[in-house]
Amino acid sequence: MKNELGLWIDHKEAVIAFVSKDHEEIKRVESDMESHSRFSGGASGTTEEDIRDRRFANHLQKYYDEVIASIRDADSILIMGPGEAKNELKKRLEGVQLGGRIVGIETSDKMTDRQVAARVREHFLIR
Repeated sequence: MKNELGLWIDHKEAVIAFVSKDHEEIKRVESDMESHSRFSGGASGTTEEDIRDRRFANHLQKYYDEVIASIRDADSILIMGPGEAKNELKKRLEGVQLGGRIVGIETSDKMTDRQVAARVREHFLIR
């Protein structure tokens, strides 16, 4: 049996839907991160903003690693989400030789768990 899944992701959380003909499982991965603000400025050297940016980037990498660990066994992956996170995850998956398993990337607003599962069923035509 093929292991197909879909996930909705932003910088705060990922909702992973494992669906099959007679089974559905939803898993959430929280980033535990507050929203990130970027400020423009011309100061040179290491600033508090640079430190925040690095902390944000490091936190995102750990978050993506946790998501990847949850989906590593999938044969086919549909990625959905509203912003940059879906493309950042795609790059991370490609970096660990899992990019070939991505079957689609879709832009979508916030979705409920049921909406994510329904979209995954629709995409993979699971009835």
